[in-house]
Amino acid sequence: MAKLSLSSSFFVFSLFLCFLSSSSSSSSSSSSSDGLESYIVHVQSSHKPSLFSSHNHWHVSLLRSLPSSPQPATLLYSYSRVLHGFSARLSSLHTAALRRHPSVISVTPDQARQIHTTHTPAFLGFSQNTGLWSNSDDGEDVIVGVLDTGIWPEHPSFSDSDLGPVPSTWKGECETGPDFPASSCNRKIIGARAYYKGYLTRRNGTKLHAAKESRSPRDTEGHGTHTASTAAGSVVANASLYHYAQGTARGMASKARIAAYKICWSSGCYDSDILAALEQAVADGVHVISLSVGASGSAPEYHRDSIAIGAFGATRHGIVVSCSAGNSGPGPETATNIAPWILTVGASTVDREFSANVITGDGKVFTGTSLYAGESLPDSQISLVYSGDCGSRLCSVGELNSSLVEGKIVLCDRGGSARVEKGRAVKLAGGAGMILANTASSGEELTADSHLVPATMVGAKAGDQIRDYIKTSNSPTATISFLGTLIGPSPPSPRVAAFSSRGPNHLTPVILKPDMIAPGVNILAGWTGMVGPTDLDIDPRRVQFNIISGTSMSCPHVSGLAALLRKAHPDWSPAAIKSALVTTAYDVENSGEAIEDLATGKSSNPFIHGAGHVDPNKALNPGLVYDIEVKEYVAFLCAVGYEFPGILVFLQDPSLYDACETSKLRTAGDLNYPSFSVVFGSTGEVAKYRRVVKNVGSNVDAVYEVGVKSPANVEIEVSPSKLVFSKEKRELEYEVTFKSVVLGGGVGSMPGQEFGSIEWTDGDHVVKSPVAFQWGQGSSAQSF
Repeated sequence: MAKLSLSSSFFVFSLFLCFLSSSSSSSSSSSSSDGLESYIVHVQSSHKPSLFSSHNHWHVSLLRSLPSSPQPATLLYSYSRVLHGFSARLSSLHTAALRRHPSVISVTPDQARQIHTTHTPAFLGFSQNTGLWSNSDDGEDVIVGVLDTGIWPEHPSFSDSDLGPVPSTWKGECETGPDFPASSCNRKIIGARAYYKGYLTRRNGTKLHAAKESRSPRDTEGHGTHTASTAAGSVVANASLYHYAQGTARGMASKARIAAYKICWSSGCYDSDILAALEQAVADGVHVISLSVGASGSAPEYHRDSIAIGAFGATRHGIVVSCSAGNSGPGPETATNIAPWILTVGASTVDREFSANVITGDGKVFTGTSLYAGESLPDSQISLVYSGDCGSRLCSVGELNSSLVEGKIVLCDRGGSARVEKGRAVKLAGGAGMILANTASSGEELTADSHLVPATMVGAKAGDQIRDYIKTSNSPTATISFLGTLIGPSPPSPRVAAFSSRGPNHLTPVILKPDMIAPGVNILAGWTGMVGPTDLDIDPRRVQFNIISGTSMSCPHVSGLAALLRKAHPDWSPAAIKSALVTTAYDVENSGEAIEDLATGKSSNPFIHGAGHVDPNKALNPGLVYDIEVKEYVAFLCAVGYEFPGILVFLQDPSLYDACETSKLRTAGDLNYPSFSVVFGSTGEVAKYRRVVKNVGSNVDAVYEVGVKSPANVEIEVSPSKLVFSKEKRELEYEVTFKSVVLGGGVGSMPGQEFGSIEWTDGDHVVKSPVAFQWGQGSSAQSF
């Protein structure tokens, strides 16, 4: 498509207003009983009249000019850093008027997004005396902004006993309230704020859920405390959950400072509140943003994705934005937060198990996992029944026949309700214990839970065998043996969690997503004092640490690593930090075999694990990095088909206006990304991608030679094959030619996907980029 500059194309804007209005109205919005709904309005910053002293005053004036019937429009937030615009409570008359205004780019409904350690430092290879920790002073004075459910300030993970004064660059504040006094902040939690205007609009503008929620930054759910302590928690000795995972807990960047922004509430995390927090985090001076939140379905188009828009604005200010890929696996194209300027993280296992094995009456032993901490079952065998024979295959509360369940162990199928909730159903029906069996969709992934009854989870294969045993035995019996915490090479790790969302990238297939995987299964970290470890109303227990799973847990691991790299290399851009993590990741288990996908039991691939598993110490000294200036992201958007007005939401900096005209990008595949993804439409097709690498190693005269691993149906040629750096030439360019050489000719005979790699090495460093190929997908170009 033709590349457009702002000056030459502004007249195009008005032609697209009708298109934008019709496409935006199809989305659901936050409803209110007074007829007003919350919307996000993007405006063109350069249109602000000089008589207004601030963008906020201009935004208020725009709203006052709208019809006041049936209700006047109400401003929620003004934005001027990560984007230009505002959020407001509007009627259909208001939105129609705004869409006709010449300064308005778009009016989009406010959407709800969802929230998607004692041992992980050792698993990641950290050492107190060498590597990334010692070379980054544990991230001291780097500020990590955690956008989540808030924070529990009294937790020992947020002690400031070994920290110096608050960094002088910090501009934020600590919002206080009846349950969040000024003493809640210290030299560790240096700032805390709460954002709820979008959420309140959804609740008809009245009040929060009084029993569980607070308008202060206090975390009443647990998720935010868990992610914040994972990223940057202080060192805590003798941490555990009921003696499980006992050891010294510490965040990835234990001396980094935390700024908590509470954006998530009982019904979700609203775009207007997320953007307000991103806006404030930039103003406050954070260095890294950790956001374990995303769309619940397919990733929205970039210009309709507030996280993508806000992350773009934060990146423009030099901030690394780390996001969870989502928990919608194992299906393809499920990854969210997939914009190329976001660091997208999937979830992996570690070499720690909480073993609770099932022993059936025929002498077979099935591996399981559990965090149950009450009285164990007797060693003797107990009658065993299948829940599908007792009224409810999924063990729904109130549906189990107590006369068939009482005093017995019940095998329940996973799905339909919370895993721990199934144990409650068994308990209410009088059952003695529960075996929770995965179905095919979850495969062999084992997630430990703090069950309310003696219970364990087994994989899909074990579940099938236990069901067969129940069916074929006259008197089936079983017991559960709780073995506690086990650390070791069996089973191998890391492996990709079945729930971890995957690629290919359904918006722009030439960008490989997720970027990498990190520990996200059975992670121990801090917890709130408001709810029990199961986060269920029926759970009266209170714990200081909790063990939970999700890409929400893997994201803050990488956020903390980004903080360490930011401290070790303060001159590196967000893209350089991402590149260091991507090109040093590994793709084999500790057994030496390829990383396994727990959903299938087969080898994982870059559409599932990205570049592989993070390796923090190697990322400290990657040798080469693939850097990207923000204007190149704009050129990328042009290359994939963005036109006016869609692209205007990203063009808030005048220096970006002509990015598409001045860029060297020939296609979207030329974006200087540290990985490669190629889409072939036919046999014999050729794709050429260009890359530039920067030498960041200590040897300015380094010489790198290329190594290529090509799959069966692709030829890969790299030119030049040797890169000779010098003091004068710290950056060098190379080109890769990919040619499809599939035999047979027809689309039906083509492979669906294949994978390879490109490695540059100087003898000391290996700079590895994964390469993913797809056939028969058609063009990846889009028009907006």
